[in-house]
Amino acid sequence: MLATAFVLSANTLLRPVVNRINRQPLDTEAVEATYTFYVIAPKVRQREALTRLEAALEAVAYPTQDLIIHALGSDAVEIEAVLTASALDGHQLDAVVAELSAQDCVTQAFWSPSTTE
Repeated sequence: MLATAFVLSANTLLRPVVNRINRQPLDTEAVEATYTFYVIAPKVRQREALTRLEAALEAVAYPTQDLIIHALGSDAVEIEAVLTASALDGHQLDAVVAELSAQDCVTQAFWSPSTTE
């Protein structure tokens, strides 16, 4: 009974401390951002969309770390390009999205950042 009381009181008293720690901002020097670029294209034009994606990213000097192709149903694919960790400009990535979205072989294009410590 003493152990149960100790665990319950420790959980109750430490909850505000944990909430305060969780609200602290991330240390940006210790956080590495990973950017992933996605292109959704018809399956029959997959090769053309992949070529255009690689060319567009190469034109703005953003090399890819990994390229993964996922099937989306029976008639579409999602091409996922993980960009190498470097200082990326969101405006340049938006310009690449606009360029690729205008292509007939691309249904949708977008990018997404994620952070890892």
